[in-house]
Amino acid sequence: MNQTKLDVKSLQSYDYDLPKELIATYPIYPKNQAKLLVYDRSDDSITHSYFKDFFDFIPKNCLFVLNDTKVLKARIFGKKSSGGSVEILYHNALDNHRFIVQIKGKVKVGDEIIFPSSLKAIILECLRDGTRIIEFSKNGEILNKQDIVGILNEIGHIPLPPYIKREDCLSDESDYQSVFAKNIGAIAAPTASLHFDNNDLEKIKQKEHCFITLHIGAGTFFGVESQNITNHKMHKESFFIDNTAKMKIDNAKKILCIGTTTCRCVEYYAKSGKTKGDCDIFINPLNPPIKTNYLLTNFHLPKSSLIMLVSAFIGVEKTLEIYNIAKNAQYRFYSYGDGMLIL
Repeated sequence: MNQTKLDVKSLQSYDYDLPKELIATYPIYPKNQAKLLVYDRSDDSITHSYFKDFFDFIPKNCLFVLNDTKVLKARIFGKKSSGGSVEILYHNALDNHRFIVQIKGKVKVGDEIIFPSSLKAIILECLRDGTRIIEFSKNGEILNKQDIVGILNEIGHIPLPPYIKREDCLSDESDYQSVFAKNIGAIAAPTASLHFDNNDLEKIKQKEHCFITLHIGAGTFFGVESQNITNHKMHKESFFIDNTAKMKIDNAKKILCIGTTTCRCVEYYAKSGKTKGDCDIFINPLNPPIKTNYLLTNFHLPKSSLIMLVSAFIGVEKTLEIYNIAKNAQYRFYSYGDGMLIL
């Protein structure tokens, strides 16, 4: 492979080609049969393994940090009063009665959209970034955030990532949710966590561990567009770290973050001291982690903030080298794909 030193500021440095057949559209069953590529920085070694052997690779005296966010059924389908079909992807609540959404289908301020279960929405504002502010009602009553979460659970669909070119099905309701999902509010799963089953969770609970909550938003799928990545404006995601997790993170000798979202949350806390609010940290080779020692992650999209985060741990050249090795070994990429452990 060409070992020419890459410019870490250049967006093109994070590009690679991926055959479509390596994009995982369904998870592996059972979960522990997913492949696991282990990269050990101490001796620059790569080991090809499986998740059934995951715990054999974990260093001693290591704090597991996991993201217990729960994915909303954030996609709902309706029709405009004029008859045109519309798809809404719920993002989050702007306040108790107004909501940020993405909409497939042409809409303008004042348009009314009708959904099953007597649910209606009216377009209040069209924002420059392509999102919309809407208000929901049912039988003439304006609905609040708690109402909407309940209704989404009834009529909504699991928001599979855009690169999974199929409709969601019943199995996705469990497959696209970690076994420790607890706090509802994400519209994308913390995908490294999808590799664990209930037996793995019991093993984790026997080790030093803690849970944080970071509600993953649609921005996780937005590509970096700035040719100089230092100009990239990172999306915001709400997070919460309770006192137990804070103390464990503060006192940990070594930290293993399960997933990039967990890493971002831990690093945002480490650099800001904040335990709740909006996390918008952009981890990349020019802003490397200061608290996370090890990372479990999946294989990410080219030119994404996620592959830049991985590069912050091991360098962009090594990241592309490992991704090339993974492609040649037929690893499965993206949300339902195989995993990579960085030690």
